[in-house]
Amino acid sequence: MKKIKKNKNGYLKNYKDWNKKIAKKIAKKEGIKMTIKHWEIIYLIKKFYKKYNIVPSLRMILKIKKKKKNKKYNSIYLFKLFPKGPSKQGSKIAGLPKPTKCL
Repeated sequence: MKKIKKNKNGYLKNYKDWNKKIAKKIAKKEGIKMTIKHWEIIYLIKKFYKKYNIVPSLRMILKIKKKKKNKKYNSIYLFKLFPKGPSKQGSKIAGLPKPTKCL
């Protein structure tokens, strides 16, 4: 099995190495038990990154969800899913680089 390389902060060095199994391991280390709600945000972050080559900030995530008329999404809800920050912790679990800005 191929050794997955991470930086000193636990982010994957190559986002193409990512898969669900790796995501679950990272989430476990982060103290998160992945649910459908978590995966929804992870895939949203990955889709945004693929399109714009940037990790979405918390505000961007909220704006995307607001466009879809999903009222349950607010910063409190997202921080319950990802206590260390939806952008920071979410991008780590999604196998993406650490965001430069988190808000």
